[in-house]
Amino acid sequence: MNSREALAWLYSTQRYGIKLGLANTRRLLSELELNFPAQVIHVAGTNGKGSVCAMADAICRAAGHHTGLFTSPHLVNFHERIRVDGEMIAADEVARGLTEIRDLISTWDPHPTFFEVATAVGLQHFNKTGCEILILETGMGGRLDATNAVPSSVSVITPIDFDHEKWLGYSIEQIASEKAGIIKPHVPVVSAPQLKEAETVIRKRAAECDAALEFVSEPWTKTRIGLRGEHQKLNAAVAVAALRTARISFSDLALAEGLANIEWPARFQIWDEQIVIDGAHNPAGARTLSQTWRDAFGQDRATIILAILRDKKVSEIIDALRPIASRFLLPQIRSERAESPANLAELMRQRDIEHQQFVSAPDAISDARKFPERILITGSLHFAGEALAILRGEPDALEESAQ
Repeated sequence: MNSREALAWLYSTQRYGIKLGLANTRRLLSELELNFPAQVIHVAGTNGKGSVCAMADAICRAAGHHTGLFTSPHLVNFHERIRVDGEMIAADEVARGLTEIRDLISTWDPHPTFFEVATAVGLQHFNKTGCEILILETGMGGRLDATNAVPSSVSVITPIDFDHEKWLGYSIEQIASEKAGIIKPHVPVVSAPQLKEAETVIRKRAAECDAALEFVSEPWTKTRIGLRGEHQKLNAAVAVAALRTARISFSDLALAEGLANIEWPARFQIWDEQIVIDGAHNPAGARTLSQTWRDAFGQDRATIILAILRDKKVSEIIDALRPIASRFLLPQIRSERAESPANLAELMRQRDIEHQQFVSAPDAISDARKFPERILITGSLHFAGEALAILRGEPDALEESAQ
């Protein structure tokens, strides 16, 4: 298969849905005969896990380490998920890896899911390129997430809150139990501050696994961080603690350089003098976004272009963003999982919020430029990716996204 054919095949595996479990991934890793380095940082949580992964990777690279970074979802194209030394996997490598895996699993029942295959492609690439440090972000949950099939040297848990309830549970305790499932026997744990219910679950799991546990409570303030927002200071502190716990060597200079130069799109990304893009996609993320907006722009309000996936707590996200909004523009976006602009508009009417519907994201962005306020594009990482492709002038580069 060439690259286009390979990715088309990969996206076709979405018909198998989301099936949490480790059996298929363990079988894949075994039959691909993959080996893993001694230092693997495994990160779960509700918000901030991608930023923590990116920070840890940036510090390691500044220190001269050969790193593999696996994150999800992607924003514009699949290659973003798999990076070696900061460079996205090449198209021919994706095609080669997917072709091998397609042929390997053609008769499997159950058939591996999109995320299981994506994880295997990433790990295969890291193995082939001889990465000495792997940094792996869970796709969803932790206990039954495909990434949990990989032995780790430190388990990292970012703040836990409500998200993906259909699969992870409808209470903080249930969600925390799934995410704390990345904790393995005798493997140390680093955690961000947690809600009381989540902290109790994490402490219990760590005790059962005889795993040393550290809660990081003080934000990182010693050096500049390239990502905006007070919450990123805590993410940085968690990333630094994880590297130290994994006994990964780095100098103070590498630490400062890595954090200062980190690039992680759609995390309060200031695109130009008017547009800010943030992938906040759950109530906790939206509340953090509102606070970050206030810290950056004071009492100034935004024209918010909003698109949310329908399996999210839509009303709570709107309520969290409302204090910083002058109006909401509601476009139809390309994701089939998106809540309809009509349904969002009804929620706006119930709250007497100024709003307008649009048939496409480009139309909404064009209209937003007419208002004097800054523009905030938010509600979903899927939408953030679509907006980035539009703003780059490459809307056809946008690929379907998934977990």
